Amino acid sequence: MKDSVNFGLVGTGRITDWVLKGAVQDSRFHATAICSRKRETAEAFAASHGIPQVFTSLEEMLRADIDAVYIGTPNHTHAAIAVECMEAGKHVICEKPLSSNAAEAEEMVASARRSGVILMEAMISTLSPNFRKVVKQLPEVGAIRRYNASFCQYSSKYDALKAGKVASSFDPLCAGGALMDVGIYTIWPMVALFGEPEEISAGITPYDIPGHGRTDLQGQAIFKYPGMEAQVSWSKIADSFLPTEIAGENGNLILDQVHICRQVLWYPHGAPSSGRGERSMATDLTVQDNHDDYYWEFKEFIDCVQAGQESKINFPERSVAVMRILDRIRALGGIKLSD
Repeated sequence: MKDSVNFGLVGTGRITDWVLKGAVQDSRFHATAICSRKRETAEAFAASHGIPQVFTSLEEMLRADIDAVYIGTPNHTHAAIAVECMEAGKHVICEKPLSSNAAEAEEMVASARRSGVILMEAMISTLSPNFRKVVKQLPEVGAIRRYNASFCQYSSKYDALKAGKVASSFDPLCAGGALMDVGIYTIWPMVALFGEPEEISAGITPYDIPGHGRTDLQGQAIFKYPGMEAQVSWSKIADSFLPTEIAGENGNLILDQVHICRQVLWYPHGAPSSGRGERSMATDLTVQDNHDDYYWEFKEFIDCVQAGQESKINFPERSVAVMRILDRIRALGGIKLSD
């Protein structure tokens, strides 16, 4: 087993810059190549991050001395790039959402299995120490009755959209939209904790982009489980500061935010309160951590590569399950993305 993993990076956007800050905290991570359509962009990115090799051709980069590829390109390109990398024998960690739709996700999983490589979606939410704390605490919550999560964040790209400039994160031709960008963060933890729901109802705020089709700006969904209901909301046109709540018969878990949980509070039933009808006193279950948020997804991925085993948390079938839910919500909202 190699002590380190050589990575090729595809895409020089903001997300690649963000994840590198966490990835480099794992001493096993080595960024040895960057690929971008524009050489000048790739060279500038390589210079700022000390990456030795620059490519404008994915095929050429795959012939370099790399073990794995991180994909940080627009959503609609994920499947094709991932399959090409995996067919070349490279492990793949792909930015969320894994693909444009469930059918593509299934093709990606089949390619990984065929090629004997690791495929993992870079979903940060479920790999943080505080989310893992939630998983351990869940049996204490008792029978789960409700899950509520919200990720609403006003986007400056919405202002650009209204001015006629269509960013890929909004563009349905690029598998964009608020659900794919921020809504997925509310749904992935739900599926990780409770599996796929039995029923889905949803509504979205649509926006028709001339020449591109219909996108969603915000939305909400209700999911039915046996004895339990889940509600989620997402938006790129309004802010919200609502926490995430998991309510059970023995008490409530409160997560400060769903996408990157930094605080976990436990309110058990029957615990002392401060009086005047207020809820019970909370126990702070927060795990203190000094790592960058993105460290954990690369640690998990490298652990999997070195062990030759898929993630037990962000495993491929779970990504496919999430994509099935996203497909259903889009269908309910009349959204058709790139195939």
